Amino acid sequence: MLIAILGIIILIVGIVLKRSPEPGNHFGGIVSTVGLVVVFLGIALSGFKIIEPGKVGVQVLFGKVQDGVLESGLHAINPLYEVIPFNIQTQNYTMSAVNSEGQKEGDDAIRVLSSDGLEVTIDISVLYKVNPYKAPYIYQNIGVDYVDKIVRPVARTAIRDNAVNYQAVDLYSTKRQEFQDKINQTITQSFAKRGLELQQILVRNIALPASVKASIESKINAEQDAQKMQFVLQKERQEADRKRVEAQGIADYQKILSTGLSDKQLQYETIKAQKEIALSPNTKIIIMGGKGNPIMLSDK
Repeated sequence: MLIAILGIIILIVGIVLKRSPEPGNHFGGIVSTVGLVVVFLGIALSGFKIIEPGKVGVQVLFGKVQDGVLESGLHAINPLYEVIPFNIQTQNYTMSAVNSEGQKEGDDAIRVLSSDGLEVTIDISVLYKVNPYKAPYIYQNIGVDYVDKIVRPVARTAIRDNAVNYQAVDLYSTKRQEFQDKINQTITQSFAKRGLELQQILVRNIALPASVKASIESKINAEQDAQKMQFVLQKERQEADRKRVEAQGIADYQKILSTGLSDKQLQYETIKAQKEIALSPNTKIIIMGGKGNPIMLSDK
């Protein structure tokens, strides 16, 4: 449409030149012709609109929003229509205590009070998208700045309203997933009423007060020490059992020796031992004793 407006301006300049004195009036006809060509070209081009991938177009005629949207691709439209593009891809809105991570400069984390009165700092990312068929409603009732009007305040309010039902330690540990599910449900319902679709809520970090964090770390260390002591005690009990079994085995062995071996068996074992010594490659002198054990003298 801007081209058509430019053509009209050129056409007016041509008419003015026609009425001007010599030699300017000679160029009036040429300028007017150029102006007419530009006007027709602008009108022709205004009748076609290309919608980029991942977007839809909302048509507005003299301030009135039209029903329906233009999907991605080439469309032939009324040249008088203004087309407002809306992004329907998944978008991310992050609120974080780290300066460079969120959409807002500086510390933009959400600070809430838990049920036990402690201040908890929460970093969160909201993944959402515009419902393409609700784009005309959003433009007419909210505007193109729906992020600041809807996404940010709704997310922060949902987190604060749900955090008051949990103790700080529970938010940090056992009930973190439950808390995330509840704010996900709350934001989903609120977004749906306004033409937005929640994709996912990501609770990126929950920071507790320093005193509470120190208490939790102390408790964890104590539990680890207790587990370590249980391991040591178990190991000592196993070692005591091993020694008890070993001692019982020795006692049983000694009992068998004292009660189960006869003189003939002992004499037989002695002969076997002497035979092994005699067959040894080492040179030796064996003097057989009487009833006692033999005396063995090495030549070395």
